[in-house]
Order: sequence, then C-alpha cells, then structure tokens
Amino acid sequence: MSASTSGANREASFWRGKRVLLTGHTGFKGAWLALWLERLGAEVTGLALSPIEPSLYALAGVDARIRSRIADLRDVAAVERVVTESRPEVVFHLAAQALVRASYREPLATFATNTMGTAHLLEALRGQPEARVVVVVTTDKVYRNREWAYPYREDDALGGHDPYSASKAAAELVAASYRSAFLHSQGIALATARAGNVIGGGDWSQDRLIPDAIRAWSSGAVLHVRRADAIRPWQHVLDPLAGYLRLAEALWHDPVLAGAYNFGPRTDEVATVGDVIRLARAAYGSGEWRDETDPAAPHEAGRLALEVAHAREVLGVAARWPLAEAIFRTMRWYRRVGEGASAAAQCAEDLEAFERDAADAAASGRDAP
Repeated sequence: MSASTSGANREASFWRGKRVLLTGHTGFKGAWLALWLERLGAEVTGLALSPIEPSLYALAGVDARIRSRIADLRDVAAVERVVTESRPEVVFHLAAQALVRASYREPLATFATNTMGTAHLLEALRGQPEARVVVVVTTDKVYRNREWAYPYREDDALGGHDPYSASKAAAELVAASYRSAFLHSQGIALATARAGNVIGGGDWSQDRLIPDAIRAWSSGAVLHVRRADAIRPWQHVLDPLAGYLRLAEALWHDPVLAGAYNFGPRTDEVATVGDVIRLARAAYGSGEWRDETDPAAPHEAGRLALEVAHAREVLGVAARWPLAEAIFRTMRWYRRVGEGASAAAQCAEDLEAFERDAADAAASGRDAP
C-alpha cells in the first residue's frame, strides 16, 4: 500500500503523539511538512534559521502550531541542545542552503550548512536513546550529471558541478558513513531522500521559476527565464512530503529498508521550463515571459530525470498529482493568497484534497498513478 494511497487515518494513527524533530521548518518545504505533521497529531520541534520574509512559516502561523527553535546548523553546540531538549523519535532533516545560484556566490557557507550541518545533526543523535528513524533530505542534483536521456537511479554515481549539488552529494556520503559507523548499531534507521523540483504555494525563494513568475506577473512585469529548454522532474510539494512520511513509517517498522530513495514524477511527466511556464501562465490567467538564455551564466544542468521505481516497489510510493494539477493548485494558491485569502486555509485545502484523493484511491484499490 502506498503512502500516497494509504489515507489520512493510517498516517494519523502512526504519527499521533510521535516526537518529531524537523530541521528547516521555517523554509518552504519544511513549513508544509510542519503543517502536515501537526495535522497528523505529531509533537513537532523545529530547528532552523529565522525565516526570510515573506515566508509560508509566518503567513500560515507555523510558529503557533509547533515548538520552534531558531538555531544554525553550523553551530554544533546549538544543534546538540535542540536535539537533547526535543528527545526525538523521528527526525526529518530538511534544513539547507537550497539554491544553486546562491551556492556560486557563497560556496563555503553552502558546504558548511549542507555538509557539515548534516554531520553536526547526526553527531548530536549519537547516544540519543529514543531516536529510531532519520530521513535526510538531499536533492535530485546529487548525481554526476551526464546530460543523458536516462533517469538517474539510486546506485548511480554521485557528483556535483556547482557547490550546492556537490555539498548535497557530500551530505549523502556523510549520512551513509554515520549510518554504517554509528547509527545502525544504535538502532537508528537512516535513509536519504532525493526529490525532484518541487512547486507549491508559499515559496518565495529567489531564482526559482514559479516564485520568480509570481513576483513578475503580480507586478505586471515580464518574467525573464534563464533556460526554457532545461528539463526537470517537477512535482507538487505534497508528493515528496508524502514520500518522506511513508519512508519514515516504513523505517520504523523495518529498519533494513534504510538507504537512498528517489522521489519524483513518472519519467514521462518530466517537462521543460518552457512547458511549466506555459501551464503556469494559463492557470494564473495572465503574465508574459521571455527566454533569455545566457551562455555565460553559471553552469546548471540541462537535463535531469529520476528513476522512482525503487520507492514505488519498496515503499509503494508514486506521485499523486500530475504536472498540470500540481501547477494549477500552485498558481491558485498564490492567486487566492494574493487576493487576501488565508495562507493557512489554502494549505489546509490542498492537504485535505491530497488526503481525499489518496483515500479514494485506497478505497477503490487503485495504485498511485
């Protein structure tokens, strides 16, 4: 049975009362996961830097729903204090410097946060008697990108041209080392999750396609696109988060499943930047864009796709919402919130729809698409 199709009742029965440490809760994906975990009844402690405004964390009132601890992953003592205080049973590690172009500007800070920050967290978990499961979230960009037509599998070579990708590939090695050298013998099951390009309401990061589009179109400006022909595995934020939840649940019951997992759309659902922008414009109802590919710009991969058969076969996870649905819901979220609707209410509406679709699929016996 898949996480996407397992339904809210089964998830809630597992998560109710679980002590969860969530790093990166002030970020886009972390705020969504915090809202979902709180909805499922978990006792959540967040560890992250202060949010960069505007933020979903602030707009959706995440700080009132969980215990928030503002700390820097680069501060090993601060990380240890939060871990000791929260006594986590399950850990989701999402905190990161998550932008490729920012990593070119600040490579040392990127490696310090993404690589050493991961090591600091895992070191703090050594000797924590109640910890059972750790899910370290990295990225689809951990693979040595050869610009080939084949989707990358979990056992393909790691690499990274830009500092962001390299720092996340290094975090994979850190996680594998701590799993083998320390955490397995301690009874902690550790897995890494490599998700494709994530979209959804509440992301205002710089140099990301949909947030850049919203900023441009809401002000009547033209969106300048860096590379319209670039291919990526796009997915709505709730799809990988459902995968992370299912992975943690599976590890709790069967620690031998520890390892690396890709989470993304079906391989025939990968799309170009231009495809996404055309769908986004149609869903938003207005907006102009222009392809301004710059050959002198910092290197970014031209083609990237993930093979998700491992997650499907082992965990029963597959993407729930196809690309058109993901973009429609994302643009509707921004449009409604821009018109004054509650961000928390819009998140709740999407969560309810996702859970309802999952429950309907489970009741009918259909697998996730």
